[in-house]
Order: sequence, then C-alpha cells, then structure tokens
Amino acid sequence: MSDYLSVARRMWHQIEPLHATLYFAPEARQVASDLGYDVASRWPSYFAWRTAPLGAAGPELVAATYYSFSPRLIARHVPGIWTTADPAKVLDARLLAMDRALTTLLGDRLTSGQLAEAARLARQAAENAGPAARPLAAANRDLPWPDAPHLVLWQAATVLREHRGDGHLAALLTFGLDPCEALVSFAAIGAAPAADFEGRGWTAQEWSEARHRLVARGCMAPDGSATARGRQEREAIEHMTDRLAAGPWRALGHSRAERLAQLLKPVLGAAFEAGYLPRHSTLGIGTVKVGYP
Repeated sequence: MSDYLSVARRMWHQIEPLHATLYFAPEARQVASDLGYDVASRWPSYFAWRTAPLGAAGPELVAATYYSFSPRLIARHVPGIWTTADPAKVLDARLLAMDRALTTLLGDRLTSGQLAEAARLARQAAENAGPAARPLAAANRDLPWPDAPHLVLWQAATVLREHRGDGHLAALLTFGLDPCEALVSFAAIGAAPAADFEGRGWTAQEWSEARHRLVARGCMAPDGSATARGRQEREAIEHMTDRLAAGPWRALGHSRAERLAQLLKPVLGAAFEAGYLPRHSTLGIGTVKVGYP
C-alpha cells in the first residue's frame, strides 16, 4: 500500500467515529425528537441528518447515494421526513445537535488551541476533497462553514467521510457488487456479523439470492464464508477505496496528516468512552480492518 493509501485508511479510522457521533449521541437524539422525528427507530433521523445537504431528495436519489439500503426501507421514510422538518431546518438542527454532543464530550477542551488547530487541518483536507462524482461529499462541501472550531472539525470530518464513501460505492460498482451483495460479501469476510445489516431492509430471500450469486461467481462458499477469490476481491475494493480517498491527504501532506491524527486522539477517546458508538462501522462504507481504532 503506497504511503498516501495507508494514510487514507488510517485517517478514515480517525474521521468516521467523529462523524458518526451525530447518529448515536443522546443529545442528537433529543434534538431529533424536538424536531418531531420518531426516535424509537434511528432511521427517520438518520435519513434526515445525512440527506439534508442534498435538499428535499426523493427515495430514488437517496437509494442511489446510500447504495446498500433496501429501496423499500428508504421509501418508508423518504420523502416523508421532509414533512416533519424541511432540509434547511434539519441542517441547522444537526449543527445544534453536534454542538451539544461535543460540548458534553469535550468539556473544557472545546475551546482549546489544539482543537482549533485540528479544525484548521481537517478543513484544509476537506477543501481538497475533489467533488467530481461525489454527490454526498459535494453537497456537504456546498454548505457554509460554521464559526465554532468544534463544528468546523465535525463538518470537515463529514465531508471527508462522505468523500471516501462516495468513492467506495464507485469501487463496489467497478467490481460488480450490487447493493445487497456488497453487504453479504462484507459479512462473509468476517468484517461485521450479518445480523448487523438486518436493519438495512433486505429480506431473507434477497440475502439468500445474493449469496447464491456470489457462490456462482466463486466469491463465497456454500457455507457462507468467503473464498480466497472473495477475500481478494474485497481487498481489491478496499485498496481502490483508499486510492480514491487519498487526494485530500496527499494535499495535506504527511506531517500535517500525522499532526491531525494526534490532535484527534482526545476527541476520539471521549467518543469511545461515552459508549454509544457501535463496535463495527456499518453506516456507509466497509474496510478490511474492522471496527474502530
């Protein structure tokens, strides 16, 4: 793996948990409830939080940009989420949610010089995340930058996370994995239990049919485990994902990327200690190195 590919992989592990705090923090759940979303299920607010930069997107656009969710599941929530709150209100609310969540997590460190430095470095990387064929990254890049450093840091993490995610979908398409197959093959290599994907809305029959297709292509054994070919294909997909994600980090440079990684450690430590992040990341993109750092 070339230097910047390894940096892209490492920084994904640094950035993803910070971005994902929006979907799990109790402060964000309360803000979503105040907006009127049913928080008994995480999907209404998840779809609203993540989709709002695209505007009042319909179900087909959301299915296209999210890829691994069943279109039926998406259609149960989209476009209905916009009758609860329009995208502009959701965008304001998600910054409020992250302000409250990060204030709780970081306390006095919220106004530290180290956090402000991390925000500057992350923003530089995000501003070099090329938007071509990256709809979710581009939509988040189009948003105005907030003033507070902790919110700049979170927004930059979101741009970078979606930039990598958009590239990961391109890699899946290149290797011919359809949305359900992408999840089945990810589970087959042991990166996450199949049960973790039950919420994505695919039926048992659809999951079984995807397994049969992968078996027929030589990527999966009949017992559901990945074959050598299947593992090699997943490795190649993740390698391509790293390559497509390397641009922002190449622009930032090794020393500044390393500095950002060091500055992020207290932020990530606080998020992990809070205990609400899942053990495996299944929100958008896969990685051969499972779990959070």
